[in-house]
Amino acid sequence: MLSDKEIICPNNLLDVAHKKKGVSAGIVNAGKPLPMHSVMDAVNENLILPIFIGDEKEIKKCADDLKWDISNYEIINETNENKTAKIAAELASKKKIKIIVKGHIHTDVLMKEVLMRKYNLLGKTRLSHIWHMTLNKDDKPLIITDGALNVLPNVKTKIHILKNVINFCNRIGIEKPRVSILSATEEVLDSMQSSLDAKEITEIAKKENLNADVFGPLAFDNSISKKSATIKGVKNIVAGQADVLLVPNIESGNALVKMMIYFMGACAAGVVIGGKVPVVITSRSDNAPARLASMAAAVVALD
Repeated sequence: MLSDKEIICPNNLLDVAHKKKGVSAGIVNAGKPLPMHSVMDAVNENLILPIFIGDEKEIKKCADDLKWDISNYEIINETNENKTAKIAAELASKKKIKIIVKGHIHTDVLMKEVLMRKYNLLGKTRLSHIWHMTLNKDDKPLIITDGALNVLPNVKTKIHILKNVINFCNRIGIEKPRVSILSATEEVLDSMQSSLDAKEITEIAKKENLNADVFGPLAFDNSISKKSATIKGVKNIVAGQADVLLVPNIESGNALVKMMIYFMGACAAGVVIGGKVPVVITSRSDNAPARLASMAAAVVALD
């Protein structure tokens, strides 16, 4: 059942990211093969100018193993993994880097620093995470949010998530995204909180005149399949053609994305948005093309 399909970084995301060349990026705890490989790819694509944070000996060894000359790039030597996140947040606070890229470090350690108010990295909306999902190099993406940061968001938080993803969609050329507020049903049921939240979010989006077609509750099948929506008699502008799935909680989003990765060979470009500095928080097991795509997404998300 597991896919052996090669994961491919999508051209459409790279094409948009290429409009912003050489963005300064802090690579947090960089001295491991996978982070270094993906950073090399991003440099070769002219997307970023890296500042490496971590054990200088390990960083140089990884670069040597890749036959990559990094002599022109700054290395900040810090052998304590947990302190590398602090350095990155300080650099971002001083505007010396424009994006933060997670290397071999736990996400909670990194995000704990980013969220500290003393660094002034938070924006007007709550931080949220998006996954830009594609199967092939020229695919139209499916955006899934939030399956990595906000654990059990209430309606207020979901509105922040919604506004963040609309902004990201605009940046990748989707002028008015179709957003499905996901549940396990297309009916509003008192026994299913996600359906109640979806109905309320739909009403708020309409009231605030957000630049998106927003509808919920919708189940997964009638969000993405016109055939399913037709059979079930679900008729609205989002049904069967959603650009975005706004999931009810972190478990559903995380599971959905990882099923697409492991069963379908999808490329999952993930980035935290909504703050002043986009943050790439790929899984430590993600391969180089997905990491490259995530950095491209961060460059795209940058103001």
